[in-house]
Amino acid sequence: MRELQREIKDQYKVSPYLAIFLISSIQIGVGVLGFQSYIVGYLKNDSWMAVIIAGILISILIFIIYKILKYGNGDLIVIHYDTFGKWIGGFFSLIWIIYFIGISILVLRSFIQVVQVWMFPDLNVIYLSIVYCILVYYVITGGFRVVAGVSFLGMVIPSYLILTILYLLEYTDFRNLLPVWNHSVQDLLIATKQMTFSYIGFATLLMFYPYIKDPEKSKIWAHGGNVITVGLYLILIVISLAYFAADHLTKLYWPTLTMWKTIEMPFVERFEYVGISSWGLVILPNICLSYWAASRGARQLFRISQRKALIIILLITVGANYLLKTQKQVEQITTYYSQFSFYLLLVYLPLLLIIVYFRFKRRKKS
Repeated sequence: MRELQREIKDQYKVSPYLAIFLISSIQIGVGVLGFQSYIVGYLKNDSWMAVIIAGILISILIFIIYKILKYGNGDLIVIHYDTFGKWIGGFFSLIWIIYFIGISILVLRSFIQVVQVWMFPDLNVIYLSIVYCILVYYVITGGFRVVAGVSFLGMVIPSYLILTILYLLEYTDFRNLLPVWNHSVQDLLIATKQMTFSYIGFATLLMFYPYIKDPEKSKIWAHGGNVITVGLYLILIVISLAYFAADHLTKLYWPTLTMWKTIEMPFVERFEYVGISSWGLVILPNICLSYWAASRGARQLFRISQRKALIIILLITVGANYLLKTQKQVEQITTYYSQFSFYLLLVYLPLLLIIVYFRFKRRKKS
């Protein structure tokens, strides 16, 4: 497998500080529009605690990923091959490739669902999927530096939306957050588990690590990206709890859009249309980074060109979006996928670190 991991020239690499955009941009997706309703059912006014604890868990996992990559001296596919061999390592790599593909399919289908419900009820899912996949293909075939550039723009350009919170403050009552800590530890753990799905995607670091110049220096920036994400989710959950009653919040599917609906400006009557349109750019890095990781992994695993692998993945995406016809189907698949992601990240990655560490230690002694 080592011969397949060619030396990557500096002209194809990105600066370490861009890790802050690569990590944060893939964590901030469609989940921002409705994550509140998933955790409020368990913790109600204490839901902000789950956001913080889940964010801390993700920081620990990012630390674990950097250790795996340092000891393994390669990306995830190479590490699997060197650690478990061709067949078992290939099987684990295939699981991760499917995982990366699944992230993008759910993100794109969820976004299309939002567009259908809030803007165009008669929108054809296939047409929008094809248009978006063409855009993704154009970005990824430009190389990883283009993907990193899109991640930067996907965070910077829509950042004006954070200012909408200032408008909402007029209608908030922060007494809704009281009393503090009136739920059990079990409820807190369940809500934290639900919240971790909103942070997934950062594991693409396992694939793009070799494309960072002096990757060890990117460590602080990667953690900084996670801090930004946690800060955004924390602000949103606090504002949502202060804006709605907790019982009311559990009945809303997209609380963030509902809050945007109250915003009125002289030049735009339906501000949620502006927010949804801007979110089309926000989810682009989500999809591009995941598909880049999946197509690169397929190139290494199946010895085909990354372009061909990407075309196959995009065709699978269009087919999957066509099969997921109802909102209930999307919710069910998302629930199963979040459980799978939870165990893959919080169980498999620590185990992989232990195995790679002892193998690295043994190899160093030899």
